[in-house]
Amino acid sequence: MKKFKLLILLGVISLFSCESYLDQAPESVLDEEAVFSTFRNAQGFVEEMYASVVDYGTSAHTFQDYIFGDDAYGNRTWKASYLIDFGDLNGAARHRYAYLWNWKGAAYGTSNANIENTNASRRPGLYDASIRGIRKANIVIANIDLLQDASQAEKNVILGQAYFFRAFFHNEIMKFYGRYPYIDEVLVGEFDLPRPDTYKESALAANEDYKKAINLLPVDWDDEGYGQLTLGENKGRLTKAAAYSFQGKNLLFAASPLMHGNNRTINKYEYDTELCNMAVDAFANMLKLTDQLPERYQLSTWDDIDEVFWKSPQPNSWPGGTEFIFSATGGLQVQAQRFMTAGVDRQIHNQSGSEIVSPTHNFIYHNFGMANGLSIEDDLSGQYGTPTYDPANPFANRDPRFYKWIIIDGDSFGSSAAIPAKDKFAQLFTGGEHRSTGSDNQPSTTGYMHKKFYPIIDGEPHSRWNNIISQYTGVRLHMRLTDVYLMYAEALHAAKGATTAPDSYGLTAEGAINLFRARVGIPNVHPSIVADSNKFMDELRRERSVELSYEAHRWVDIRRWGVAHELKYRQKTSYEFPQDHSTYTEKLLVERVCEFPKHYWLPFAADQTLIYEGFPQNPGW
Repeated sequence: MKKFKLLILLGVISLFSCESYLDQAPESVLDEEAVFSTFRNAQGFVEEMYASVVDYGTSAHTFQDYIFGDDAYGNRTWKASYLIDFGDLNGAARHRYAYLWNWKGAAYGTSNANIENTNASRRPGLYDASIRGIRKANIVIANIDLLQDASQAEKNVILGQAYFFRAFFHNEIMKFYGRYPYIDEVLVGEFDLPRPDTYKESALAANEDYKKAINLLPVDWDDEGYGQLTLGENKGRLTKAAAYSFQGKNLLFAASPLMHGNNRTINKYEYDTELCNMAVDAFANMLKLTDQLPERYQLSTWDDIDEVFWKSPQPNSWPGGTEFIFSATGGLQVQAQRFMTAGVDRQIHNQSGSEIVSPTHNFIYHNFGMANGLSIEDDLSGQYGTPTYDPANPFANRDPRFYKWIIIDGDSFGSSAAIPAKDKFAQLFTGGEHRSTGSDNQPSTTGYMHKKFYPIIDGEPHSRWNNIISQYTGVRLHMRLTDVYLMYAEALHAAKGATTAPDSYGLTAEGAINLFRARVGIPNVHPSIVADSNKFMDELRRERSVELSYEAHRWVDIRRWGVAHELKYRQKTSYEFPQDHSTYTEKLLVERVCEFPKHYWLPFAADQTLIYEGFPQNPGW
C-alpha cells in the first residue's frame, strides 16, 4: 500500500544506530535549526516516525510468518513461529526473518536498515524501529520552540504527533518485552535507565503523552490548512481518533491479568479496575467520534466487510473502509500480495514467495461457534437448548464468519473452465491435493485454509486462472473500529460488569458484543451467559478471537489474559478425515512449550542487561 509522500527529504537528517542498549548516537550531525526552520521541514522529520511503524504482515522476510499464537501452524523449523512453539523465545526474538527485534539490522539480515526502504523487510525491526522512533519523538519535543516559521495549528500538530509516537513506540516494545523504562528525553552520553517495578508505571507515563496528543491532534487533516499540502495522502495520518483508541488500548493492556499480576501471580479474570475505568473513558471518547462522524468512522456492514481487509478503492491505496483508524505505511505491492495469499495453497494463487499459514483445528473448534450464537462446547452441553453441532457433520450450522474467513474441504476455487479438475474445489481431506504430506509447507498442514485477506469477487476467488489480486491491496491494520468496540467491552465488563453502562457512554459490554452478532445475523449472547461474570468474559474473548482472527492479535491476547500456559492454548491440532467424510479425528501436531512467567515475555539480548544495575532480564531467562 501507498506510503506517505514526505513533505521534504532533508539531507541533514540521518538515522541512528543501536550502539548499545538504548544508547543511540547519531551517525552524522543533526542540524536542529534546519530541521525545525519551517513546518515543512519539521513535518518531514515527523514522517520518519510513520515509516518506523512496523507492519507485522509484511515486515518479515518473503515467507509470511506473523501469526505467533495457537491459531496457526507451520512445520518449517527455521521460522520464528516454530521457535515460539518450542519455547525458544531467544531465537524468535532475534530471528533474521522475523519482525520482532533486529536491533542491528533489518529483518532480512541486512546491516543497513533504512526506514525509507520500499521493501518493509529491509527496514528496522520492531525493537530497533521503536527505539529510533522514541528518540525522534524526543528530538521533536525538545526542539519545538525552534519552530518559528509556522502557525500555532502547525506547531500543535507537529508536537501532537511526537507525543503520540513517543507513547506508541513504548507500547510496541512493552507488548512483547513487558515493563520498560519510559524515555522522555534525548539521551546523550552516559545514562542510567532502570526498569520500572511494574508495567503500570510505564503505561501511566504513556497515558500522559496520549492525553497531550489528543489535545493537539486534529479530528481530520483534510479540514486543516496544513492538511491541504498533502490532500489525498492524509488517511493514515494521526488524529484524535487514533490517540483516543491507543490511549484506551495502552490502559487496558496495563490492566490485564498478566500485567496486573506483575509476573508473580496470575488470575485470568482479575483486572486492575482503576485502569479499566480509565480505558473505558478513552474508548468512549472514540465512540463519541463515531457518532459525530459516521461518514468517517462506523462499523462496516457484513456486505462491506471486505473493504476492511483487502477491497481497496484502487491498487496501492488504503483499504479499511470506515473502520480504518491507524496502520503502518506499507511497502511493495508484491509484499502486500504475499500477505494476502498467506492463507491459501500456492498451487492455487501462484504468488511467488508466499507461504501458507494453516489455521489450527483447535483454534477454529474453540472459537468459531454455531449459527445459534453459542460456542461448540456450550451448544453440546444442552444447557441452552437442543444441540445443533453434529460431530458427524462438523462443518454444518456454523457461525457465518466461519464460512466467510475459513476455507474448508469442498469450497470452490472458481468456475473458470481453465481450472484443472484437481483444483476446482479445495481438497483438504487427509491426503487431498491441497493437504501437505511432507515437509513442503505450501498445501495446508491442518485441513483448513483462511481467506480473510484473499480477494473474492462475485463468488470468484483470485487464482492463477482468475488473476484479480493486482486490483486490490490487503493490509493488517494496527487499529480498526471493531477492535475499539471489543476492547471497550472487555474493559467495561472487567470494571462494571456486562450490563452496566459507564457515565461516559451509553453502551453496555453486552450491547457492544451483540453489535457483532447482529452484523452477521446470529442471536445475542445467551442471558445465562451474561449473568455469569467469568462465563461472559470467556464469551467476550471468544468474540474477539473470531472478529480479529489472523490479524496478529492472538499471541498478545492469550499472554495478557494469562492463559497461554493452559493446555487448551498450548495444543495445536489438525483435522483428519477421509474424502467421504465418514470419520473425523483431531490430531496433535505440537504441544507448545509455555511456562508462566518465562514464556510470557521475550528475553532481552543478554549483553543488553549487563550494561548497568537496575535492568534485570525477564523472568526465566
